[in-house]
Amino acid sequence: MSDLSIKIKICDREYPMRVSAEKEEKVRQAGKALHEKIKHYRERFGIDDKQDLLAMVAFDCLVEKLECESGQTGDVDFLLRKLNQLNGLASKALP
Repeated sequence: MSDLSIKIKICDREYPMRVSAEKEEKVRQAGKALHEKIKHYRERFGIDDKQDLLAMVAFDCLVEKLECESGQTGDVDFLLRKLNQLNGLASKALP
């Protein structure tokens, strides 16, 4: 399978990329999400400097990533506690 040539627009600049067909949709979604975040910061805070906009979006994305990671860790811990509780109950119920 060959790579596709696509262009992603970031802060009024087009960036050519080569991506696999399987990743094309994700890359385009990421480009669209990036555009929306940039637009949000531009409108909400009146930031016009492209470097500042990109820095704020990068920071925001990392905070979201860390929140997701900590949330997943909490879910795993919760599931492990529940499984241990169920294991304990099963051990008591079985002779």
